[in-house]
Amino acid sequence: MIYKEFQGLRISALGMGCMRLPVVDGNDAKIDEAATQEMVDYAMAHGVNYFDTAWGYHEGNSETVMGKALSQYSRESYFLATKFPGYDLSNMPKVQEIFEKQLEKCKTGYFDFYLFHNVCEMNIDAYLDETYKIHAYLMEQKKNGRIRHLGFSAHGNYEVMKRFLEAYGKDMEFGQIQLNYVDWSFQDAKEKVELLRSYHIPVWVMEPLRGGKLAKLLEKDADRLRRLRPDEGTAAWAFRFLQTIPDVTVVLSGMSDFGQMQENIHTFETEKPLGQTEMDTLFSVADGMLQGVLPCTACRYCTAHCPKGLDIPMLLELYNEHSFTGGGFIAPMAMMAVPKEKQPSACVGCRSCEKVCPQQIKISEAMADFSEKMNG
Repeated sequence: MIYKEFQGLRISALGMGCMRLPVVDGNDAKIDEAATQEMVDYAMAHGVNYFDTAWGYHEGNSETVMGKALSQYSRESYFLATKFPGYDLSNMPKVQEIFEKQLEKCKTGYFDFYLFHNVCEMNIDAYLDETYKIHAYLMEQKKNGRIRHLGFSAHGNYEVMKRFLEAYGKDMEFGQIQLNYVDWSFQDAKEKVELLRSYHIPVWVMEPLRGGKLAKLLEKDADRLRRLRPDEGTAAWAFRFLQTIPDVTVVLSGMSDFGQMQENIHTFETEKPLGQTEMDTLFSVADGMLQGVLPCTACRYCTAHCPKGLDIPMLLELYNEHSFTGGGFIAPMAMMAVPKEKQPSACVGCRSCEKVCPQQIKISEAMADFSEKMNG
């Protein structure tokens, strides 16, 4: 196992993400505890020492199951991370209540790593609202030793991350972002890495395989990669990409079965960063995967001609994300911060925007489709 140094700690470069644990009969709330224990045992035996859970994973059961599984080991032999669930605004006044309950569920007296969960458009104002005292309370727990290291995760855009860091960056020890070779450009991950670097904050990676998309490429793309590295699987390429980025400390993978865990641990037995030709090939594969994405350049000619005053580039960016992912939570979550009169359903289909679009995007059709997807 590759290990990374972090403030005198020796952390496995591969962490076990606990959002996609094995379940019974396809029921996400019903974790297969025996299969999970087997995976935890294998991970511990093969050098994985970082485990990442959260209040809402598996409908609230991930923390409990991981608490049971890890209680079989000495507390000093692993690092446990969980998060304050700010993705639900009703939780904002409950930071103390939730934190105490998390300690109980995880059968521990402290968390090695604790995060502001999912900083995004929908909750940034609440996270920065000092009346909730979330930052103050978590800093108090750190002072008391019940949080060893404080950080945040973010699915929001660059500007949201920037606002959060301007307020709390001096206290953030690590930042967890969605990072992979598709999102390097698609979700501005490159710029987010550079933003974290400017604050001297190391990167924790989530969604390294883009929900599994990067483990199952088209055969023509997989063949291009095989010709360069015959012994590497497609999933390994995604991990090797991350090994090429010096800012990355921990890569979290939500392994849902024993075979995935074995394969990923095998990959992280060695560090084999990509060369320039390999990086260029990988980005070419990513470009091909994004061919169906609308080519909006955010020139904003359209917004001056919209009678409803819609932020069309922002809406198209979310539409692209939702379409490429095949659904997911990012677009609906971001849309919660957009007033109803500024959502895609407000588009009247006048096509005034299309007359000035340099890319000749059929914006009215995209807005209608996006509205249908959101309502569906």
